[in-house]
Amino acid sequence: MAAVSSNGEYSFTKPNRESITLLTGLGVEGDVHAGVTVKHRSRVAADPTQPNLRQVHLIHEELFDEVRGAGFRVAPGELGENITTRAIDLLRLPVGTLLRIGAEAVVEVTGLRNPCPQIDNFRRGLLKQVVGRDDAGNIVRKAGVMSIVKRGGVVRPGDTIEAELPAEPHRPLDRV
Repeated sequence: MAAVSSNGEYSFTKPNRESITLLTGLGVEGDVHAGVTVKHRSRVAADPTQPNLRQVHLIHEELFDEVRGAGFRVAPGELGENITTRAIDLLRLPVGTLLRIGAEAVVEVTGLRNPCPQIDNFRRGLLKQVVGRDDAGNIVRKAGVMSIVKRGGVVRPGDTIEAELPAEPHRPLDRV
């Protein structure tokens, strides 16, 4: 794992930390998006009683390399993620995958992050780099995955992440 980040205030970016604490059923301790019900403003406006399927946001560091090739410089935490991973293909994991992080923590992958226009406020034109269409015209979202905390624990840069796939049939990730 490359970095961990959190922010107690609504802000697009999240400062890197030496560690974050994942709380079972809630998310990242002290993070503005932690909670049992939705915390993202647009989702709260639609229905504040919805379950929070976006407690922990993970992005693969390789995305930063990809967008750098298109002229964008992005560092861990700058796209609002809590955990920046390395060498794990997050976008190809099925719904329900358990990610064992460090010594104790376990998160369950719930779906894909649906990138919002705030990304263009951060870096104009970046949204087109993290969401697009494949050759068949299907929408491709690359801005990471969302998860819920199944078992809490302290998470630090350098911790290992192991994926445990759910029983088949696997359901592909969709936006949450």
